[in-house]
Formats: sequence, C-alpha cells, structure tokens
Amino acid sequence: MTAARRGSVLGSIWSALVAASSRAPATAPGERRHTYAYGPATAQVAELRLPPGTPHGVVVLVHGGYWQAGYDLHLEDAVAADLVGAGWAVWNLDYRAVGDGGGWPTTFTDVATGADHLAVAAREHDLSLARVVGIGHSAGGALALWLAARPTLPPGAPGGRPVVRLTAVATQAGVNDLATGSRDGLEDSAVDSVVGGTPATVPERYTQVDPTALLPLGVPVLVVTGADDVIVPPSQSRGFAAAATEAGDDVRLEVVPGEAHYE
Repeated sequence: MTAARRGSVLGSIWSALVAASSRAPATAPGERRHTYAYGPATAQVAELRLPPGTPHGVVVLVHGGYWQAGYDLHLEDAVAADLVGAGWAVWNLDYRAVGDGGGWPTTFTDVATGADHLAVAAREHDLSLARVVGIGHSAGGALALWLAARPTLPPGAPGGRPVVRLTAVATQAGVNDLATGSRDGLEDSAVDSVVGGTPATVPERYTQVDPTALLPLGVPVLVVTGADDVIVPPSQSRGFAAAATEAGDDVRLEVVPGEAHYE
C-alpha cells in the first residue's frame, strides 16, 4: 500500500469517527440488520448492519466495558448507526466477558471467532472483504488492535490463523498497552482479570495478546484519545502511537481537546 493510500485510509477512518456520536439515533435511515450467532452462548453473537447502497467497506466494531460482564454490543449502537449512515457496513461484535464465561483465553477466542464469522455473512450478502477496518473503544480498542495483529501471532496463541484480516484499525480511548495497564491497576486491575494474571505471573500470555508486544501490526493505525480522559489516561495512546511508529507502522494520533473517556 502506498503512503498516499495509507493516508487516505486513515483519513477516511478519522472522518467516519468524527461523524459518529454516541448521542446519535440508534438506527440509520434505510439500514438493514441481520443477527448472527457464532457460538452457543448468548454473548456469542454479532449484528450485521448494512447501508442502503454499496458500502465503502466493513467495520468490525468492538465494544468496551473493561472486559467485564454487564456490557454488550449495544454500547456501540449509536456509533454503528452513524457509520452505516456514512456508508459503511458494520459488524457489531459481542463476546463473553469476565463473569459471563469469559476471561483467559475465552474473551480473545470469542473475538477472533466472531470476527472470522464475518466471512459467512459476507458470502450471504455479497460483501467485499477487501477493506475491513477494526474499530474499538476502551477495552474494545485493545481487542481491535489485537485483531489486526492476528496474522503474526506466535504458534499456539489464541486467535491465530485468521480467516478475516483487517486492513486498518482504530483504537478510541484504548487500553493499548496491557502490561502498563496492569502495572497501573487500571479500573480495579481489569487487565489482570481478563489475562488471568500480571506480566510477572503470566508473561507468555501478554506476549500473545498485548498490542504493544505484538508491534508492528502491519496495517494503518488510528489512535484517538480525549485529552481529559481520567479512566484510560492519554499516555496509553501517546505511548502506543510512539511505539507503533518506531516499529514501522503508519500511525495517526489524534488527541481531542476537552474530551473525556465516554465523549
């Protein structure tokens, strides 16, 4: 991919995210919805949302909630509606979290399996997978980055050998460095709960799922943070963007003045 093309991809993602708003209506005009189960558990579902015309590409949308039970794909309903309104197909993905059958490695294998199930929906709805962008917020930002890293996962790692590969990825207020998040005790040690330990006790797990440990991702990366975020500090985004750039990835960092975690 040329530098101009990479810049165009990142600019397109950024424009879509700027247009998207968590306060928008939950349904876009003329959109079509289809729900898919990728496993037997209630949370093992994804919702395909299609614009009226031919989509620009497909967004794999991954919700946050610090990997804890009590949150689901509906956190991203309004954002999904805005993306559909901007002409994107959206694969809004749910997964099992800690307290609901998730944790290590289930949360990660669910996200990988759910993302791969997009191939089934694509065949049924004649969707091109030439342009698949991962977008995640907070804990979902880490998962979206991890989806982008799947082609280079070490042997035996959960989520290896992907069927669907991302061509670009965006993390919004993401926990992009799990090891640092663990050491900082973000949100009552939520990182430790999903990985099943600390970098000191289960270092091999962090090498398999920590986006910072998996650099370079090999696709264009958009990193977005609110300057006033006190839940996931902007240092998570600044540090990751610097590390990804140093590793050779094409990175765009956007620090939004006056915005906090949920804005």
